[in-house]
Amino acid sequence: MQQLGQLEIGLIGTGVVGAGVVKNLTRNADLIASRLGIRLNLKWVCDKNETALNALPIPASARTTDAEKVLSDPNVHVVVELIGGTGAAKTLVLDALRRGKVVVTANKALLAHHGEEIFNTAGKSGTSVFYEASVCGGIPIIKAIREGFVANHFPLIYGIVNGTCNYILSRMTAEGKEFDDVLAEAQRLGYAEADPSLDIDGGDSAHKATILASLAHGFWTGYENTYVEGIRHISNYDIQLAGKLVYTIKLLAIIKGDDAVEVRVHPTLIPHDHVLAGVSGVFNGVVVRGDVVGDTMFYGRGAGADATSSAVIADLSDVALNFKYGTTQCVPPFVAHRLNARLRTIEDVKSRYYVRFTVDDKPGVVAKLATILGDAQISIASVMQREAIEPKPGQPPSDHVPLIFMLHTSRDADVRGAIAEIDRLDSVKDKTVVIRVESFD
Repeated sequence: MQQLGQLEIGLIGTGVVGAGVVKNLTRNADLIASRLGIRLNLKWVCDKNETALNALPIPASARTTDAEKVLSDPNVHVVVELIGGTGAAKTLVLDALRRGKVVVTANKALLAHHGEEIFNTAGKSGTSVFYEASVCGGIPIIKAIREGFVANHFPLIYGIVNGTCNYILSRMTAEGKEFDDVLAEAQRLGYAEADPSLDIDGGDSAHKATILASLAHGFWTGYENTYVEGIRHISNYDIQLAGKLVYTIKLLAIIKGDDAVEVRVHPTLIPHDHVLAGVSGVFNGVVVRGDVVGDTMFYGRGAGADATSSAVIADLSDVALNFKYGTTQCVPPFVAHRLNARLRTIEDVKSRYYVRFTVDDKPGVVAKLATILGDAQISIASVMQREAIEPKPGQPPSDHVPLIFMLHTSRDADVRGAIAEIDRLDSVKDKTVVIRVESFD
């Protein structure tokens, strides 16, 4: 492979991240070139939106609205896909790979849903895909797992990987506000989309969890096999009760791998003194447990133009060095290293649980609930009864009281079955709140 004076880049998509890449790559071009000994040159910047293109600090000769012009240019060494989604982006990425071009992408949804096909195509075409920016923005979590911890198996990876949800839960915890109020505030501040479903229903976190799990365990676990639960049902009342039990509620991505691999995203009670309990606002924090290195934590901004563009440019730098020295990536992105790898479904996952019932305030109710749980082989760690929730103005006092059970480690399917039976009792009002509890000892 020839030695190059500069890496010729075709960037497609000039939204928030794309514009950030152009800005930061242009601003720090000399710094990057001095460190690498090769210049990163934006030969083409493509977007259908001409207004967005014209606002970028690049020469008119580098602007185009035609993606085919970028893909067909034989002098373009690497295509940066930043349009997002799984439709046109998939077509574009596969086309670029089949033409032998390296691809750099921040597209977590594309990789979570179609990663196996994309990486197989790259392998057949003798090229590579770089995707650091797809998980946790500017935090170099992909490179750390793939290269820095190459000597490790990963029994446990867990963390906060969505800044929108973390902002909402942090504000609810700190200020006693309800979910809808904080969500509206996050939207006003630009921390949440007009349609926040992908974030607050857990889908964004699940995309990232799927990518991390597949990388850590050497086989594509599949987005469809990732258990996903969002934060819409988390109330300020449960956050307060968790606090009295010395816990904090966070939306976590959890990847456990022993004889089987489980991948899940859901609200989780973690101890107040756990390091992740202090990760607040829009920040991300991920703990990686390696069988050699032990526990390490990665913390930083998980989204935004600058943080994510930093990761894209880092990938471009690796690509540039490969071209400069005529090499390919030293550590492949996915290597099958588990024999008979299998997945554990959510039904067989075991954890502890926080369960809040709303029940009639009368004798015998606790005994009835305990009997149903006992028949399901579920052990109760503690019981806490609270006074009835104060009614909203104009509403009559309630004759129902909150009853909180902390359950010992139990199988998920057993807990769900018992709760479903309990919710059918006449003495139980409202849908029971169930939140998993983890300490990660």
